[in-house]
Amino acid sequence: MSARTKIELPGTAGPRGWPEPGCRCASCNGLRADGIAFEPTRALVNGVPLERLPRSQVPGGHDVRVPGGGRVLVADGPGARPQPADGVTYDAVLLDLAGHPEHLGRLRHGGAVTSGTEVLAVHNDHRLASPGELRRRLGWWARPRTGTHRTLLLGGSRSGKSAEAELRLLSHPHVTYVATAAYVPGDAEWAARIEAHRVRRPRWWRTAETTDVPAVLRTGTGAVLVDSIGSWLTAVMDATGAWEDPAAVRPHVDELVAAWRSTGACVVAVSDEVGLSPVPATRAGRLFRDVLGDLNRRLAAESEETALVVAGRVLETFR
Repeated sequence: MSARTKIELPGTAGPRGWPEPGCRCASCNGLRADGIAFEPTRALVNGVPLERLPRSQVPGGHDVRVPGGGRVLVADGPGARPQPADGVTYDAVLLDLAGHPEHLGRLRHGGAVTSGTEVLAVHNDHRLASPGELRRRLGWWARPRTGTHRTLLLGGSRSGKSAEAELRLLSHPHVTYVATAAYVPGDAEWAARIEAHRVRRPRWWRTAETTDVPAVLRTGTGAVLVDSIGSWLTAVMDATGAWEDPAAVRPHVDELVAAWRSTGACVVAVSDEVGLSPVPATRAGRLFRDVLGDLNRRLAAESEETALVVAGRVLETFR
């Protein structure tokens, strides 16, 4: 942000404040219990109320001009996604990150937001669990990681681990989504699951539907999301006949771990936590559990961050 552009936010909440009057949701109730309240969004730019500065209306908000040449892109309210003016790089953006964090990724992808742009979250409300959750998310969104960084997200079935992985990379300008799950002919339910994942991804993300995850890790740049390690292992065990000869999968597992260790990308990978379920009743189930559990442990040992996701909540983060 230009040294000539100083932004103050006396209020950062939605139009009814946070907590909202009369709302009994867990988010609002928690703030009341802690004696915390946020006023509706109000901004001062170099000491001048935002609404008094020259501005042009754009879809979803305003392009504000700051005396001295600065430009600020502002979301009109909750749910708004302000569109940038052509060819403009903004000094600051005031966005509804509670509702549309992916819009920040789109702005970065198009060049309207750069590493020099100040990113501020406004119109915050009970769409967020707490101010702490907002701070947690802003840790990834305000300044996306560049270069090598590995995060392994573990969780059970329907735990929310895939959504958490996507959440962490929504503001990144360049993401390769590695989908390792293949369509199963005749399985409509499985096809619907894959399609649901596809639809919720930002359209500017590149999708690679492949089981050659090591190649993607070796050559990948920007951010890479792998979903999931469990599906990859299933496909590799099928292809190598490892269900009958477990030793056949070992070279492929070693190759994946080596590529994970040497990658130059910012990688978030999703895997199933298999150590919390009952002992599988079949030999194949026990074999899969043992191989994936060992692989998870090896990837975690080579990761800057490993987290467990349960019921949509990240219980603990290990570095």
